[in-house]
Amino acid sequence: MVQAYNFLASWQLFPEKGTYEWGERPKSGIYKIEAGLAPKELTIYHNWVSLESQAFSSAYTILADGNLNPFTDTQLAEQAQAVFPDSISFEVHFYRKGEALLHIIHEIMPNGYLRISLQGVREDGTAYTNTEVYHKQLSVLPYSAAVSGAVIRPTEEGVIKHKALTAMEEQTNMQLDQIRKQIELLALQAHEIQKRKELSMTIYGAKMSFKPNIGQTYHLYEKQDSSYLLSLVSPKEWGPSGPFKRFVATVKLLADHTWVEL
Repeated sequence: MVQAYNFLASWQLFPEKGTYEWGERPKSGIYKIEAGLAPKELTIYHNWVSLESQAFSSAYTILADGNLNPFTDTQLAEQAQAVFPDSISFEVHFYRKGEALLHIIHEIMPNGYLRISLQGVREDGTAYTNTEVYHKQLSVLPYSAAVSGAVIRPTEEGVIKHKALTAMEEQTNMQLDQIRKQIELLALQAHEIQKRKELSMTIYGAKMSFKPNIGQTYHLYEKQDSSYLLSLVSPKEWGPSGPFKRFVATVKLLADHTWVEL
């Protein structure tokens, strides 16, 4: 569950940063994501308090394997799907009778905060989106973590650690975001090189009656016998009655002797 690592934490709500198109605005809340006992299993807890001081809670376990799986709480949904588009995004989708009921989009923001967008449908059929922002709960708490625990008072050392940890989280998340963008760029470049390689293999296996020159444009055709031919003549010059099964691509020879489609 490498992709889930950034999300495995207890998160505390910023009530003032949320936007709500449906439902009540909470005055406080905790959102917790834990790794389950089984591989790729996640358990999600959500506790919040309304402006009228009413407490609510929910919890569910989901298999984050990208597939549609049966959901345990059939009153909410029949199937659920959890996917990680990348290391800073996590999506949970709920379905009933093949129709989407609710989408929960988790995103790690550049400042390290967790943004959660709930996209659903009201009873009248209109769509709504609620957005909440959370920050990681730190161990330096100005209150007891349990009812029977000793009172923990904030100290100067605790404040210093809190500020340092916040700055560290912001910096490391910014660096991770930069690395993620670099990886995506490298993956795109690798995909383009692979495409050029496959096209070049086809061209070098094609029949050609001339020596191609670097930087020049040529035209690749598939013949009736499914073999390929590289030609100087364009499809426009051949006209609709060209002696080939199909035109494949207009290509150019690069300096590294690979071919690119124009």
